[in-house]
Amino acid sequence: MARPLVWIGAYSPGALTLPPANPTPSHLYAPRGVYLDDRMLIVADSGNHRVLIWHNIPDCDGQPADVALGQPDFFSEGPQAAGRGPRYGMYLPTGVIVVEGRLYVADSWNHRILVWNRVPEATNTPPDRVIGQADLDGCEPNRGGAVTGRGFYWPYGIGWVAGRFYVADTGNRRVLGWNGVPEDRQPPDLVLGQNDEFDHAENRGDSPSAHSFRWPHAIAGDDTTLYVADAGNHRVSGWTPLPERDAPACLVLGQRDMHSAREMPHMPPGPSALRFPYAVACAAGRLIVADTANNRVLVWTTLPREGAFLPADMVIGQPDFAGNGENRWQSVEHDTLCWPYGISCHNNRLAIADSGNNRVMIWDISA
Repeated sequence: MARPLVWIGAYSPGALTLPPANPTPSHLYAPRGVYLDDRMLIVADSGNHRVLIWHNIPDCDGQPADVALGQPDFFSEGPQAAGRGPRYGMYLPTGVIVVEGRLYVADSWNHRILVWNRVPEATNTPPDRVIGQADLDGCEPNRGGAVTGRGFYWPYGIGWVAGRFYVADTGNRRVLGWNGVPEDRQPPDLVLGQNDEFDHAENRGDSPSAHSFRWPHAIAGDDTTLYVADAGNHRVSGWTPLPERDAPACLVLGQRDMHSAREMPHMPPGPSALRFPYAVACAAGRLIVADTANNRVLVWTTLPREGAFLPADMVIGQPDFAGNGENRWQSVEHDTLCWPYGISCHNNRLAIADSGNNRVMIWDISA
């Protein structure tokens, strides 16, 4: 049985009332992304347009962060550092990841990826470079021009799988991949979900298929399989082996086949259905999916490689696979969820960005 360990953020005042959202070193507002490893926790505090860093894994509820990025201090809020501009701030940061010692942040509504060459130890440390814009002042979709492989439109998630760097370029309905860490203005080595780097139609302008995305949001995988959470099609797609070029998926979770995109909001979700899955993680031989609109996280204890509609083995946040209520339609507790948008797993520790509850929960999933 999975069990919650630490609550990061303010406590709820009771029932379904949200905890305070005002920015402090301990408060969060609608966090949508999280990164966890064996020594640090990093959170995209999306509603406060900042990223918070704990240089040691928190071991007590409400532990304050050590570093804030995107704002001049721990108590400021607002996009673009309260209007100072994109060079100084962020606009709805979402995905966060550390790769080879560098911190990458998907600054979603600024249509770019920010890069720090080392994880900052001081608040308001500026990024060292940017991917997807000409410079740190740029913030237009697709660099202010036509769609190419060098720009983004609402990039939400970042992944690092088997030596390849991935970006879920959500607004352009595609996943981009680079062999190794990309340099500035470097074209992608892989465009998944579109015919080429210039196309951007939803589901390639047709109905859902094994070749298409509606809203790809997150990427995970191992040396064998790539997984993409396609929230708009209410599914997770998988490619085995890892794709070297645009190719059809051989796995779909959440739907009965590759051509379905059914949303099931008015019936028990069961162990196989998904509704707006915004995040996916792969760790210790398990696949973990944030089934966001069903207010739960699903766990497959063996990595699925191919097939469709395969049932999960474990549910987190609900009493059973039939439950899908926000905080179980009761009070906000350590083991309830309300719109979990981001997840990160390291060994047997799972961090959940529990967006609707303005918090991050760290769970033990060793059982």
